[in-house]
Amino acid sequence: MVSLQNQIVLITGASSGIGAACAHVFAGAGAKLILAARRYERLQQLADELTKSYGNSLEIHLLQLDVRDRSAVESAISQLSPPWSDIDILVNNAGLSRGLDKLQEGNFQDWEEMIDTNIKGLLYLTRYVVPGMVKRDRGHVVNIGSIAGHQTYPGGNVYCGTKAAVRAISEGLKQDLLGTPVRVTSVDPGMVETEFSDVRFHGDRERAKKVYQGLTPLTPEDIADVVFFCVTRPSRVNISEVLLVPTDQASATLVNRRA
Repeated sequence: MVSLQNQIVLITGASSGIGAACAHVFAGAGAKLILAARRYERLQQLADELTKSYGNSLEIHLLQLDVRDRSAVESAISQLSPPWSDIDILVNNAGLSRGLDKLQEGNFQDWEEMIDTNIKGLLYLTRYVVPGMVKRDRGHVVNIGSIAGHQTYPGGNVYCGTKAAVRAISEGLKQDLLGTPVRVTSVDPGMVETEFSDVRFHGDRERAKKVYQGLTPLTPEDIADVVFFCVTRPSRVNISEVLLVPTDQASATLVNRRA
């Protein structure tokens, strides 16, 4: 297993859910964390929690960042000081879904938010971070995709399209990096209980709860464990893609709900 001690890990969407769970796993392994998200107060709370759990020697750098803003991404990465600029692992986790409308009834703002965050945000971070990895002859990019990138479901049209794009971008990046030691992994979960459904339904928590009713979904920690496994394999091993689902889920649309 590759040691992550003192490796620099940048996690986007780190303020909650899968991103926060990844921060815990990497902190426990002795990595140096760059935590990026829009909600700076939540990042500060997470940093306090991590320091309390893993000790004051844990090194954390916080970035208030909206990945949709290309100039902000460029500025954030270019202005990292030398102790933080040599990023070893990039976890492109920032992403969201909005609505479950039929395409012909879709909300344009919802579409743009999903496309700008899930595709363009991931591209911006990758574009500004990966050249440094290539130059240093080391690095690993982990893109958090979704089962939605493999199978489309009713009402998921644009969201599924963005996650299919993440899958294609991951494959393309791996091809472009062939001949370098930089690795690329796509981790594609099924149903995970996070703020995902709250966001999808614009804060309608009752509707969000029904998504997971009667079944046992994955947890953010489950996904973080898989990410950790992927990045700690020997340098000769590149785990290209992992599709993981709850035992109660067989496909994007087929789930087992108990009464």
